[in-house]
Amino acid sequence: MSKTNNIVFWGLYVIAWLIFVGLSIEAGGLLVNFFFSLYNPEFVQNLYQKLDLSAMYAASKLAFFGVYSFVLIISILKARLFYTVISLMHKMDLSKPFTSFVSKKILQVSYFTLSIGVLSFIAKELVTDLKHYGFVTDNLNPFWTDSEAFILMGAVVYIIAIIFKKGVAIQIENDLTV
Repeated sequence: MSKTNNIVFWGLYVIAWLIFVGLSIEAGGLLVNFFFSLYNPEFVQNLYQKLDLSAMYAASKLAFFGVYSFVLIISILKARLFYTVISLMHKMDLSKPFTSFVSKKILQVSYFTLSIGVLSFIAKELVTDLKHYGFVTDNLNPFWTDSEAFILMGAVVYIIAIIFKKGVAIQIENDLTV
């Protein structure tokens, strides 16, 4: 592997760590917001992203817990996705990338990405339906604006995972015949 490729790989590794830390902070902040909105709702306006759904909580606890569950699950899945990417990059040997570990991790990345996309799409449709019942949900749109992109990316990464799985099988077969 060339020196330039090695530098780019480790640069992407650092960027993946930074994204993971940022997504972990976001998930933790949203979790803190959730508990504060239950026990001290007047303080929520001072917290992370000012995600105040107290009006929804007063009108319908089911809608509140449903929407907040989607927000929390999606943010936790995004952090978990980048943790999987980090563990893949940390243990991957670029001189021999076709291993069962790499294949398994790429498949996990595809599952997490597809799950984020599908859950974001379902949440976006649920919130759109809640608008018809008079709920104000405009501050929730940033949490699932990219659902279609995650679905498409999950499908592409899944195809790559299948190719890697086949590459691992071919490499194992070649190693046995030599």
